[in-house]
Formats: sequence, structure tokens, C-alpha cells
Amino acid sequence: MEDANAVFTVSSLPERPDSADSSFSSLLYDLSHQVQDAMQNMHKMARYFLPFRSLNHDVHQSCGEIMEEINKCKESAAAKSKTLEEDKDRFQKAAMAVLQMLNGSDIA
Repeated sequence: MEDANAVFTVSSLPERPDSADSSFSSLLYDLSHQVQDAMQNMHKMARYFLPFRSLNHDVHQSCGEIMEEINKCKESAAAKSKTLEEDKDRFQKAAMAVLQMLNGSDIA
């Protein structure tokens, strides 16, 4: 596989015209150099940012996994809260029964 930089070699540009009188040729020559520089810069930027694309995918996937864990923790906390509430009700009923027994024995 050929290197992608081979497309942007200096040898692919036309040679500077010999006649300096031709302003149009000079303009085309300068423009072709500017286009080549711009394309090389875009190529460098594309090569620079390509790894961030997979990193973004990894971050997005990790966020999904974290959200799943958060939801599991919420469900677990809700179940524990329900269990604690039921235990509290049982203890309150038991305490009330003990108080009623103590009050009943004082009266009798």
C-alpha cells in the first residue's frame, strides 16, 4: 500500500515558469503551492484526530456502562430502603405491643 503522503509530493507540482512576464502562470503556480500546503495540513490534522474518534467511542461506551451501574445501585438502594421501612414498621408494632402489655399489667 502506497503512503498517502505520496499524493502530496512537491514533484507533482508544475515547475515555476521561466517567463516571469506571465502573471497568470505565476498565479497558478503560487495557488498550486497554497493548495498543496492546505491539503498537507488537512492530512496532518486528519491523522492527528483519527485516534480521538475511537477514544470518543470508548468514552461513550464507558458512560453507558456507568449509567447501568448507577441504575443498578438505585434499584438496590430502593430495595434496601423498602426492607428498612418494613423492619421499622415491625419494630414499631412490637414496641407498641410491649407498651400495651406493660400498661395492661399495671392496670390489672
